[in-house]
Amino acid sequence: MKIFLASVSLDDIRWATSADLVDGIITSPTMLAAAGAADDGQGILAEICRVATVPVCATVSSVSAADMYQDARDLAKLCENMVVQIPLLEDAVPTLRRLATEGIHVGATLIFNSAQAVLAAKLGVSMVTVSLDRLEEVGLRSTDTINEIRAIFDGDGTECDIIAGLPRGPEQFSACALAGAHGVIVTAPVLRSLLVHPLTDRGIDQFLHDLSKRPKVRVS
Repeated sequence: MKIFLASVSLDDIRWATSADLVDGIITSPTMLAAAGAADDGQGILAEICRVATVPVCATVSSVSAADMYQDARDLAKLCENMVVQIPLLEDAVPTLRRLATEGIHVGATLIFNSAQAVLAAKLGVSMVTVSLDRLEEVGLRSTDTINEIRAIFDGDGTECDIIAGLPRGPEQFSACALAGAHGVIVTAPVLRSLLVHPLTDRGIDQFLHDLSKRPKVRVS
């Protein structure tokens, strides 16, 4: 399963990519704004593209068809491994199709049910992102949505990745994998939390205790 890091921190990106823990970087206008980005974040995105050894996903900052298309073209110029994220809106339909036809890697966001996912895939996107928290805020089981989309895609051979957005921790991360997500987006703190378990400290203590019992070898 693919893991995408949601971050605009160069330190976090260097750590995750150098350790080969992630398959892509996810950014958003909100993250870029929080980082104090100017010029729609183009400068920060260019830096991320420079240090990242994996695909970088960036979202357009417009909702009109013409502006979304221009934003997408500008983002695609930043690096060869750029994936442009576009919200699935009616105005975005011709833009998604046009960009995909032109060979630009495109992903669709704001996917909340299987019907939207099917339509996005039909337009030629390479990935659809399902927001876990937004579905659960309205009382829906996000993993059921992922499972349903995966069943439909597998049934008709659709080649489009299903990406689960921002699980809260290891348990929800595993649930997304079991539901059939091709990839999961995690923050840096959640990614680090996946490396440990409540029993990890106990195991380290036991390991150190066992080492202390080993006879010391004298070097003559």
